[in-house]
Amino acid sequence: MSRLQQLKTPAIYARGGTSKGVFFLAHDLPAAVREPGKARDQFLLRVMGSPDPYGKQIDGMGGASSSTSKVVILDKSTQPDHDVDYLFGQVAIDKAIIDWSGNCGNLSAAVGGVAIAAGLVNPERIPENGICTVRIWQKNIAKTIIAHVPICNGEVQEVGDFELDGVNFPAAEVKLEFMKPATDDGSMFPTGNLIDTLDIPGDTSFQATLINAGIPTVFLSADALGYSGTELQKDINSDIAALERLETIRAYAAVKMGLIDSVSEAVERQHTPKIAFCAPAQNYVCSSGKAIKSDEIDLCVRALSMGQLHHAMMGTAAVAIATAAAIPGTLVSSVIGGSQKADAVTFGHPSGTLKVGAEVTQRDGNWVATKAIMSRSARILMEGWVRVPAER
Repeated sequence: MSRLQQLKTPAIYARGGTSKGVFFLAHDLPAAVREPGKARDQFLLRVMGSPDPYGKQIDGMGGASSSTSKVVILDKSTQPDHDVDYLFGQVAIDKAIIDWSGNCGNLSAAVGGVAIAAGLVNPERIPENGICTVRIWQKNIAKTIIAHVPICNGEVQEVGDFELDGVNFPAAEVKLEFMKPATDDGSMFPTGNLIDTLDIPGDTSFQATLINAGIPTVFLSADALGYSGTELQKDINSDIAALERLETIRAYAAVKMGLIDSVSEAVERQHTPKIAFCAPAQNYVCSSGKAIKSDEIDLCVRALSMGQLHHAMMGTAAVAIATAAAIPGTLVSSVIGGSQKADAVTFGHPSGTLKVGAEVTQRDGNWVATKAIMSRSARILMEGWVRVPAER
């Protein structure tokens, strides 16, 4: 009986923000999987150990959560005045699905450092000491991200004392600027409304803000859902009925946002839109046991990713939170009692707090987001080859 060998492909395993994933350089991928399509998806699914009916991704690189089941493909940029092209895939754990519909804001923090280490950034743009400004073209959403990567002795500085709630060790700070994070056609609010009514068959009607900034996001009131806004993962993810209810709401919102044509399509588009619920600032104890005080934050936000409550906050959803908070009349703005634009907002999430800023303006009666800013950290965890069994 002949034995098939495993394919060896160069790869980097890296953390960015509160996520981690497997990074590939486009030219390192096997020739048969360099183009978008079924073959590439099957290869990457096998890398991550999906689909896994046990939900553990034991036979792959995935970490059995939405935060750790991610893939990234990097290449020298084809766009003028950019350094690197960044393509992100959210890999389902128990299904044979990779959702390429949106960005990962957390892993965006790792792209600059990985690109520098991999030789994708022109050496002339890298200082011996200081900050390297890496211009990233985010291919999923056709947007620019600017990463300010610290450099020491000509190499990426990854260690430091910057602390990020949701990450247990400090590291070097990476500042990110998400340029024009909303759509360019004036439809940051796809329905044209700052607040919409979602009619959910068999449930009730919900007031919601539907926004496309950073990532398409559905904002609801925690109170309307019967929550306090201080819930931790165990409070939501152990409640199957609650998860099904929230997924149903997300599906109907996706239709209203024009992302899908029918609710049945939502199962194939799990990465977008995100669904989040907000509540006024209040005291609570986060997942690490740290006490969060109401006077430290502007509001509480909980968000779901791939059908589960996120352990912290998705970076792209943080952009959506900041943008919605900056626009008077949205549900997020009303939660913080805002009648004026908020340039920055600090919100409480299950792992702690996060501050993020957004710059918005009105043009021809439409709200436009010009920039969102936040700080994350990133670190290369391992580099070498990932092995995948050859196809029969």
